[in-house]
Amino acid sequence: MAYKCFLWGNVNKIRKLTEDINEIIAGCIENNRQSQEELYRILSPKMYAVCLQYASDPDEACDFLQEGFIRVFGNIGNYRGEGSFEGWVRRIMVNTALQFIRKKRQMYLINEDITEDAHYEVADTEYALDADDLLEMIGRLPVNQRLIFNLYAIEGYNHSEIEGMTGIPVNTSKSHLHRARLALKDMLSKEAEADSQKIKKNV
Repeated sequence: MAYKCFLWGNVNKIRKLTEDINEIIAGCIENNRQSQEELYRILSPKMYAVCLQYASDPDEACDFLQEGFIRVFGNIGNYRGEGSFEGWVRRIMVNTALQFIRKKRQMYLINEDITEDAHYEVADTEYALDADDLLEMIGRLPVNQRLIFNLYAIEGYNHSEIEGMTGIPVNTSKSHLHRARLALKDMLSKEAEADSQKIKKNV
């Protein structure tokens, strides 16, 4: 079944995910259209945001989302109730996005001199801005830097796991992450400087 990249109906009338979720899942296992649409309405906003982190534009994010939900409904019988259902769906969305990216051959290795024992200091950074602004900055990163930053810093995968998912070697993954963090710090610095200049002008 085809799913459009928007919500059906009145969002205020949508049941919370924690309410009757087992009933909704059971309906989806039976290929009940109403249950599928309700699950889509509940989860599509969050999952679209996830897809947008990996997509080159909103249209591509919609492609990820639609294919991801097709896979969710096709595999929902494999969900055993262990861990968060939303987390299970999120992993399917991320894996779907990665498969799309691989097909487009966007996962290329950058030309850089990396030795086997290369080491990158990647300290955690506290970003003093809201989530939407941070995601907008992440979206400005080059494709491989954005990909690795999302998988490592947001999804919580380590570099070995990322290599298994993407084929990008550990040291190259560390390099992408290092460069992504430097780029984000530079963006934050420029944002802070711009805000400072605005304040000075208004004084």
